[in-house]
Amino acid sequence: MKAADIMVKDVVSVKPEASVREVASLMLERRISGVPVVDSERRVLGIISEGDLIRRPEIGTYTSPTGWLTVFLSRDESARDFVKTHGLLAKEVMSRPAICVAPETPLADIVRLFDRHRVKRLPVVEHGRLAGLVTRADLLRALVARQAMPPIASGDQEIRERIDAILRAEVWAPSAYINVQVSEGVVQLWGMVNSIAQRDALVLAVRGTPGVRDVQQHIGCTMVG
Repeated sequence: MKAADIMVKDVVSVKPEASVREVASLMLERRISGVPVVDSERRVLGIISEGDLIRRPEIGTYTSPTGWLTVFLSRDESARDFVKTHGLLAKEVMSRPAICVAPETPLADIVRLFDRHRVKRLPVVEHGRLAGLVTRADLLRALVARQAMPPIASGDQEIRERIDAILRAEVWAPSAYINVQVSEGVVQLWGMVNSIAQRDALVLAVRGTPGVRDVQQHIGCTMVG
């Protein structure tokens, strides 16, 4: 699956000249935790999340860096932090540059971006313009929808090929020690693994293979853990 398969197309966005009060009110009204900031051509300039609005002098949550923290901040960085926490317009408080993805971006890459940059939403850009938005909630909805789908019927040979592919792809899979037999959708696993964790992962992976009706494992462990 890719970004285009799960993204929200009707994206709530704001202009760079929108006031902080307008942005916060919009987020509360629409029950969203972040909005892209776009120009008149729908080009993404940045993004505003709840995290960008919680350190504010109006509510007494802003504190100027003091002590040893100032050692790591240049004057320019301190000035930019002051603008971000005291700004009155979207363009002043937004996080930039916004991390964006294309409609064709695989979901696995999107998850890696979520983890690496510690963000909860990614604008989807097509031809330089905002085309959608992918959030962590969209991934959860995709998971629920996918698990609600009935397994695809597969012949024993196809099931065996898919299991073999798992054993080749996963670093934890001890493929050299496992013999796989499939009969009418029932999988028999024979062999040895290095740990209970490897055994559990193997059984779970096989059980989730489309077409598998049951898994019967006859696997020994060389060690516990």
